[in-house]
Amino acid sequence: MNIILDRPRCEGHGLCEEAAPALMHLDDDGELIIDVGDLPDDSTELAAARAAVRVCPVAALKLA
Repeated sequence: MNIILDRPRCEGHGLCEEAAPALMHLDDDGELIIDVGDLPDDSTELAAARAAVRVCPVAALKLA
């Protein structure tokens, strides 16, 4: 699965970073950086990725 960011939609709230800090972070300018975008279907981080997608208040993230 891939974490896909709709960058223009992202407002930098940081809730996704809190849900999945091993997968993404906000840089010094408040821009989201996806550190691990490609996750195997059996990855232990997949639950965190799903949580990050779920908590985004502007639906800027999705898994595909």
